[in-house]
Amino acid sequence: MSGWKHVSAVLLSWGPHGLFLLAILDSAGLPVVGGVDTLLIAVAINQPHVAYIAAIWAVLGSLGGSLILFGIARKGGEVLLARHISTRRGKRLHAWFERYGLITVFIPALSPLPMPMKVPVFCAGALEVRWSYFSGVVLAARLIRYFALAYLGLRYGQEAFRFLASHILAVAAIAIGLAIVAIVILQIVERQHPAQSNLPS
Repeated sequence: MSGWKHVSAVLLSWGPHGLFLLAILDSAGLPVVGGVDTLLIAVAINQPHVAYIAAIWAVLGSLGGSLILFGIARKGGEVLLARHISTRRGKRLHAWFERYGLITVFIPALSPLPMPMKVPVFCAGALEVRWSYFSGVVLAARLIRYFALAYLGLRYGQEAFRFLASHILAVAAIAIGLAIVAIVILQIVERQHPAQSNLPS
């Protein structure tokens, strides 16, 4: 814990650029549970004038890290994917991706609740989902998530963490609602451009 406090203090001193670095590492497969969210709120509290700039850097870092993982999966293909779905949990996540497609990427990218995202990203890459569709899904989810967290940090200050903890069910409900909207939109896109979207059905 003390190690994380030291690292977070250093990254906090770097402001938005610290968030950018942490978001890349987190989304590229070196997750620090709650790390980006916590640091973003801390930046919004301690440096309110750069809160939304920090959110932008967090979005860009997360998108960059996700694309790194996505690109690795595309190059490794089914062989690399097989290593990540060898466990029971991995197989279950793979089955969900085959059924729900990119929505299994959208939900964990949006929700501040700890949810597995690595396997769905690998599935998307190995199954050669279009770069543009994958990027759009991650970008949309992260924009909503990080700008909302920056707003909470600005509005509630140190109480932002307590607010999230006490409204966890509401946060989950909002995430589910947005996920349903995303499912509808992705299905519409897939029906209109079935050959181009290359989204799993």
